[in-house]
Amino acid sequence: MPLDSPVRQVGRHYRSPLGWARGLALSWGVLALVILADVAFTTDPSGLPSWSDSPAAAGTSATLGTPVATGATAGLAAEPRGMVTATIPEGLQNSIDHILRGAEGYRVGVALSPVAGGDTRTYGDESAFVAASTAKLITAAAYYHLVEVGEATLEQQVGDYSAAFQLEAMINTSNNDSWLLLMAAVGYPDLIQYAASIGITYDPQQNLLTPKEMALFLRQLCLGDLLNPEDTGQLLSYMQNTNVEGLIPAASGPNTTVHHKYGQIDGSLHDVALLSVRETAYVLVIYTEGADSTDLDARIEMIHELTETIVDAVFPFPEARG
Repeated sequence: MPLDSPVRQVGRHYRSPLGWARGLALSWGVLALVILADVAFTTDPSGLPSWSDSPAAAGTSATLGTPVATGATAGLAAEPRGMVTATIPEGLQNSIDHILRGAEGYRVGVALSPVAGGDTRTYGDESAFVAASTAKLITAAAYYHLVEVGEATLEQQVGDYSAAFQLEAMINTSNNDSWLLLMAAVGYPDLIQYAASIGITYDPQQNLLTPKEMALFLRQLCLGDLLNPEDTGQLLSYMQNTNVEGLIPAASGPNTTVHHKYGQIDGSLHDVALLSVRETAYVLVIYTEGADSTDLDARIEMIHELTETIVDAVFPFPEARG
């Protein structure tokens, strides 16, 4: 199946990287992210409609696009030093299985992994899903990798704007034009090779990933295994205060820090996230896929229930859910 089919949305807005007003601070060892100020949203300087898989463009439930506060803006560590080694509670298996039994007419795959700790656990359907825009994270990491090895720059023009502009537009507001341009800049064969080098089988023409593969990617990103601290922090910054905050962020509680990437196309609805409270962090991947989008409200409710159950189990802190 092809990549996200672009859906035109007249009057699409997204934050311009040309007007960045963020600062990053490093702590917890080599990396923690602090968003010092929000950046105002500005109209695409091209004046043209953007392509996006946002719910407004796709005609989905308006509740998806509702911004939800996710508590402190301090971020998560990118390597084990300074982080608490975490585990997955044994009783969580039964709780998640019980929730997944409520899925009717669609499949759900869940992956959960401590950033510093044990192995990834999977629940529900472990096979590949159409990854939709969650795969944009792999394209972003691949481009940053080219920058780090001296084969590309953030300042070079990609389309009508800089690579830095396109990276933020691709991740923070899920712009599909930016995605296509950056994949072309990386090169499809090189993107496949990059994914293989980090243990993931990924063909951008098919855009298929398992929940476990996406969890592996996010864990490596957070640990600092993929990119240097500066680029890791920049990519993580784009994964906060995004154009769609109504899935995992909406159900994580006000004091759980969330960095995430949403994706939707046809019958697929996903969210993938790094969740942190204090010095404890987990990767959570929730993929859902059905025949069409008529049951999105039920799937949103399931994503919320899964998130709430998991957050309650893995963050046994009084302040975790407020």
